[in-house]
Amino acid sequence: MDSEIKEEIPVHEEFILCCGVETQVFKCGPWTDLLNDQSANRPKLLIFIITGNPGFPAFYVTFAKALYSLINRRFPVWIISHAGHALVPKDKKILTTSDDPNAQEIKDIYGLHGQVEHKLAFLRTHVPKETKLVVIGHSIGCYVALQILKHAPELPIIRSFLLFPTIERMSESPSGRIATPLLCWLRYILYVSSYLLLKPCPEKIKSWLLSVALQKMNVQSDFSLLNLLEPFCLANAAYLGSQEMMEVVKRDNETIKEHLPKLTFYYGTIDPWCPKEYYEDIKKDFPEGDIRLCEKKIPHAFTLHFYQEMAEMVAGWLKDDLSQIETETEGNKD
Repeated sequence: MDSEIKEEIPVHEEFILCCGVETQVFKCGPWTDLLNDQSANRPKLLIFIITGNPGFPAFYVTFAKALYSLINRRFPVWIISHAGHALVPKDKKILTTSDDPNAQEIKDIYGLHGQVEHKLAFLRTHVPKETKLVVIGHSIGCYVALQILKHAPELPIIRSFLLFPTIERMSESPSGRIATPLLCWLRYILYVSSYLLLKPCPEKIKSWLLSVALQKMNVQSDFSLLNLLEPFCLANAAYLGSQEMMEVVKRDNETIKEHLPKLTFYYGTIDPWCPKEYYEDIKKDFPEGDIRLCEKKIPHAFTLHFYQEMAEMVAGWLKDDLSQIETETEGNKD
């Protein structure tokens, strides 16, 4: 499967201006411009992945490719970076043709609520209104996915999968208790350190450091991960993390209740960001919901080594929805 994924599945990387901010997007499949595609074969559905924090979408490409393969390459799978978590490399061009006309209206775009507006702006300006959506959120991406459901009821979202969802009590979680003082009180020390150490560092050395680190982690990527060592991106990731600790406190039960039939939650048994008790609590509050507990000891950062297992599960959950979309498409042709 790995060799098939690497060699045959097309993945298009592009950098766009979204809300005036450089944004990295990976598009899995042959469809790179849904908005201007007027062909009869334009897909009726888009699978849209919102990353965790840091929002480096290159880590999610193997998951997207596996999922695309498992749904028989019928629908595109796109991944978007968070605002401020991507800088355009010198050898890449930035696309500006479909930028949001209201780009300057979003305040604090690198913060939590700004990230929600950033994803909404992308969906509204790069995806046809009639295209159905499946939204996959991971970690804080689940919070963003719920906010999209809350603030954009006009979007035709048919399903939303929330994987290892950090949607409540983040600062109280085992990892949150460690991260909160670092992100909220010592963040500026992290800023200064990263700028002093990484800013003067030549790109060749950064690339070498990354390749060594990824090799030790047994992680491969077909795309550059240099943003991992960009002080600007790291500072924005830390800033977003500080807001997560302060603002992701109470679970949004009202939004969950309103959209419960569309939602699938997947909690880990070894996840220090949303421990098992969070699963037990939400299960009590929504016993009729599709709320699942991992039985495979998959870690929070599943994209590194467990992307195939997660892709197989998501593809299985999607099976009926995709069959219905195909049936409707065939009916319209007749």
